[in-house]
Amino acid sequence: QVPLVESGGGLVEAGGSLTLSCTASGIEVALSPMAWYRQAPGKQRELVASMTSGGRINYVDSVKGRFTISRDIPKNTIYLQMNRLNPDDTAVYYCWGDANWGQGTQVTVSS
Repeated sequence: QVPLVESGGGLVEAGGSLTLSCTASGIEVALSPMAWYRQAPGKQRELVASMTSGGRINYVDSVKGRFTISRDIPKNTIYLQMNRLNPDDTAVYYCWGDANWGQGTQVTVSS
């Protein structure tokens, strides 16, 4: 059983939007801190957005006002809504929760 399964990546033009999903198994998104990370080619993995079990949210400065992290407790799923995407957002996006990583999903933004 894979604890975290992501979906929703793809190719989008600059200015477009994508929504990533991460469905958890064996991890309760309502009780665990959850986060989205990304790793661009040649760069270190960086924290993009996080949510505590209590619902407190933080974003890296570069995505503030454009990205939104949320959760659906009945579906045990977290989301990352990404708007006004630009080529610098191109990366593999990873879901993280309770010390587990998802497999990653590629997001490519064309200029």
